[in-house]
Amino acid sequence: MNEAETRAEHIDPALAAAGWGQVDGSRILREHNITAGRLQGAGKRARADIADYVLVYRNTKLAVIEAKAWAKPLTEGVGQAKSYAAKLAIRHTYATNGQGIYGIDMHTGAEGEVARYPTPDELWDMAFGESEAQAAAWRKRFAAVPLEDKGGTWMGRYYQESAITRVLEAVANGKDRVLLTLATGTGKTFIAFQLAWKLFHSRWNLKDWKDGTEPSRRPRILFLADRNILADQAFTAFSPFPEDAVVRIDPSDIKKKGRVPKNGSVFFTIFQTFMSGPGETNPPNLRYNY
Repeated sequence: MNEAETRAEHIDPALAAAGWGQVDGSRILREHNITAGRLQGAGKRARADIADYVLVYRNTKLAVIEAKAWAKPLTEGVGQAKSYAAKLAIRHTYATNGQGIYGIDMHTGAEGEVARYPTPDELWDMAFGESEAQAAAWRKRFAAVPLEDKGGTWMGRYYQESAITRVLEAVANGKDRVLLTLATGTGKTFIAFQLAWKLFHSRWNLKDWKDGTEPSRRPRILFLADRNILADQAFTAFSPFPEDAVVRIDPSDIKKKGRVPKNGSVFFTIFQTFMSGPGETNPPNLRYNY
């Protein structure tokens, strides 16, 4: 029995029996592309990283499964399963040949045969069960908001999704400062957009977050760039937001109106607007009201 037959006749039914693809909010990503393969020159790439299965629940990738043919050893795919889970920053990963299931916890290092695949709720609890109540509540709120893909035309890379997940996890756990360092061309605007999207739609705001109360209003988010062209590009990239939620701060408008706009949720401007100090085109309230 080859790998395709093993998947169809043994692995797929076992996943369905555990509720994957059956329980509301659960999905199975098959042949999930993680990387396109390292560039080797002359237009050639190394072999792409493709996970046989990725289990998704509440818009969160929770596990990788690496499948092998029926006649292969059970642990044949362990190396690949660990590699793919590490790239996707996923805690649990599995290797299988259809006859048995070998599970690995990437956080604790525990591994060994398991009797069956966990259900979506069981796997969620395995990943986050020991969290405090407030962190668990914010994690569920963030998870309820899917990443925006602009109709399937805007897909994130694995390390971008990992960065988004880790930032939101830090916020859920009460961290009020998070620093991401990314090279040019690695998708800083994409990451910033998705973070703002999640915070906006989950109604995260500083007061309710610190008080531990139910979120009552949208946040105010400031996007700063060092050049007007970059601020304009970001403003355009945030077009999926409601029109009245995004505001481009223009110093000339502030001079004309004598105040900083506050009727929005996501504001775009450049560092120089805030750092130039009070003056004819930069009144004091420009510096201190954000």
